[in-house]
Amino acid sequence: MNIAVVGLGYVGLSLAAVLAQHHRVTGVDIDPSRVDQVNRRVSPVDDADLPEFLKTANLDLTATTDLAHTVTTADLVLIATPTNYDDVTHFFDTSSVESVVNQVLQLRPDVTIVIKSTVPVGFTARLRQVHPGATLVFSPEFLRESHALYDNLHPSRVVVGDDSAAGRRFAALLVEGAADADVPVLLTGPTEAEAIKLFANTYLALRVAYFNEVDTYAVTHGLDARQIIDGVGLDPRIGSHYNNPSFGYGGYCLPKDSRQLLADYGVVPQNLISAVVQANETRMGFIAADILARQPRTVGIYRLIMKTGSDNFRSSSIQGVLQRLRRQGVEVIVHEPTLAPGVDAVLGAEVVADLAEFKRRSDVIVANRWSDALADVADKVYTRDVYHRD
Repeated sequence: MNIAVVGLGYVGLSLAAVLAQHHRVTGVDIDPSRVDQVNRRVSPVDDADLPEFLKTANLDLTATTDLAHTVTTADLVLIATPTNYDDVTHFFDTSSVESVVNQVLQLRPDVTIVIKSTVPVGFTARLRQVHPGATLVFSPEFLRESHALYDNLHPSRVVVGDDSAAGRRFAALLVEGAADADVPVLLTGPTEAEAIKLFANTYLALRVAYFNEVDTYAVTHGLDARQIIDGVGLDPRIGSHYNNPSFGYGGYCLPKDSRQLLADYGVVPQNLISAVVQANETRMGFIAADILARQPRTVGIYRLIMKTGSDNFRSSSIQGVLQRLRRQGVEVIVHEPTLAPGVDAVLGAEVVADLAEFKRRSDVIVANRWSDALADVADKVYTRDVYHRD
């Protein structure tokens, strides 16, 4: 089968690699440098397993910027382009998905299109009304940043929002590419599949927010947060996973997906979803105030990324803390090795590339996650990472 994957971010590229084990896959991206890297079997995204997989696995995978030529020979087109949250409309910006759908259907009105981008609830149904007769399928992804390939090879479940032959065929492709047997498969309506993605990520955001508020309570009352969390987690109904305090949930998915779900609720009665969204703002405000209570002259922000092994700091909670500190007039400096060479400022804060200088100049070093690189200045480090893990 000839498969086109449009969008070579961590979702599209990891999926393309998995499918290329058994099929001819062509990745399409508007970034020529990213296309070149994929063709050289170099991963343009930071992922624990993808670089080695691209080099050593027997993959029928190429990349191009030419969508039109790729579509003419494709049996299946997957769309994994960005859908960022728009703060003005309070909805995802789905223009990239709609643009690709329009281009593909103009060239190949009979081809099956599977949308992997995260979209608002009801998006696929509305798109089907715009394109009657087209085969449009939605299938949510459940991938962790920096572990996207692993999660495609070992999926917790395969959800496809289509119970027709096209939906079943696509589910079979994902199962075929997985390294595990007996992968749970759920075929649903498209709108239900869209809701599954947003509700799943909002629950994860809720869990992060809950244990962060446990930590806020512990800090405020001088208690040991880890002891409390350990005791709570021993209840098997709660468990000891996804419970490590942080400065707030962040990354590409959780903040935008929870806000989109809140927008999708509209007039539907709710309290909890609003609280999940607001909890992150409250937590970042508390963290900033707790740092300011130490009366630092210069605060060093160690890493802008959300977690170890990621090169992404979109919507990372530590950026919210940084901005709050700067609004209070405190000098803030940043050490972030993933920034391009020569970048001397980020969010109005000076970038200090030399780690030794960064440590020397900082009165307090703020780290969302502990790093052994800070062991020699542990007395300066402010973190709420009580387990020293993601």
